Amino acid sequence: MNIDKQEVINQFAEKTGDTGSSKVQIAILTKKIEILTKHVQKFKKDNSSRRGLLLMIERRRKLLSYIKRKNLNSYSEILAKLGLRK
Repeated sequence: MNIDKQEVINQFAEKTGDTGSSKVQIAILTKKIEILTKHVQKFKKDNSSRRGLLLMIERRRKLLSYIKRKNLNSYSEILAKLGLRK
């Protein structure tokens, strides 16, 4: 149940070698959140994974607000690509 990071990086990178931009980080976090959400739904008493999930969601929220502040077009583009509500 691992994500293919290189595939996600290639899809969201703005140029070759771009592995740490906000867009790429948000995309990777979103894929991890999807996987961890399924795990937490299956194992309801796994509180340490639930905490990790909440931390990832918070980190993604902060990165999204940063992009929204800096470039509104990029913000709406990444929301559409990832299928996030907002």
